[in-house]
Amino acid sequence: MTVDHALPSPELDVLVQGRGPALLLAHGAGGGIEANFGLALDDLAQDHTLVGPHYPGAGASPRAIEPLALDDLADRLVAAAVAAGQDSFAVLGESLGSAVAVRIATRHPTRVRALILTAGFPTADPVLALAAQLFKSLAAAGQWNDLARLALVSCMSRADLADLEPADLDAAVSQTLAAMPPGMLDHFDLVSRVDVRTDLPKVSAPTLVVAPTGDRLVLPESSYRLAAGIPGARLIELPGAAHVLNTADRATWLRHVREFLAALPARPA
Repeated sequence: MTVDHALPSPELDVLVQGRGPALLLAHGAGGGIEANFGLALDDLAQDHTLVGPHYPGAGASPRAIEPLALDDLADRLVAAAVAAGQDSFAVLGESLGSAVAVRIATRHPTRVRALILTAGFPTADPVLALAAQLFKSLAAAGQWNDLARLALVSCMSRADLADLEPADLDAAVSQTLAAMPPGMLDHFDLVSRVDVRTDLPKVSAPTLVVAPTGDRLVLPESSYRLAAGIPGARLIELPGAAHVLNTADRATWLRHVREFLAALPARPA
């Protein structure tokens, strides 16, 4: 018999928007609900209830006093959805949120209707592991501007960077720095420890994996490994898309997500 794990108090800042079948949003490291999903929130909220918890140290959620644990974070996101009146939901995970979503699906299988995993990874690939270590080293040295430069060049697409005027580069770095939440390094510490490889064959929910092929922070091969490890998972590629999706790539992502959600079995009454 399948038994879901007990739920803690969520104690997280949560965005709740829209009405209809629930979508639980799991954001990336150093991001947030608006930062990761902002270009799609209003559209999805037209016919879904969005529940977007901010991890500790993001949004208005207080920063963690101990290292983040994947099980605890997964449980707290589920608890936030239940507290918002949603007993079952699809989970949209991006980057670190994809690993969180996979852990949600294995710890709370009766609640999860589907998974959508974008720019995700089962465990940090060499590029991501090195980037996470660089983020932590730069922060420890107080080199926050350099950290923002590294984040910018890692997360934007080659095409978007090529279109960026040199005079606008410093402004883009400043915007990146201003958007970093207080818990960013806690998030990347978790990134360096995540390993859901043994979870993948246990996922029973229908799954869509989206691989941005121009991602320079998380190798596309990490998405391919997610799709290969989850029974029946469907894989789509976003050609040339970066780790942080721009407006055009987010629109393509949204079309695929809507097609996937529309094909799910109807929820039981």
